[in-house]
Amino acid sequence: MDPINEVRVKEPGLILVDVAAADDATAFAFQAALAEQGAAAPASRTTRDVGQPGVRLRFYLDMRQPSTRRR
Repeated sequence: MDPINEVRVKEPGLILVDVAAADDATAFAFQAALAEQGAAAPASRTTRDVGQPGVRLRFYLDMRQPSTRRR
């Protein structure tokens, strides 16, 4: 994974999420669950580290946006 760049999280409410999961389905399910809580800039693919099990997914959340979850 690339290092976290200060520009990506320069304001309160901006979140960079790095996920390590067993498989693509698990990583994307986690992303979807978080996206229900705030405005997410979803990632469309996972990455694999050579010689390491599982997958990685990086995406961003903007918690300043109103929740899309219905109450």
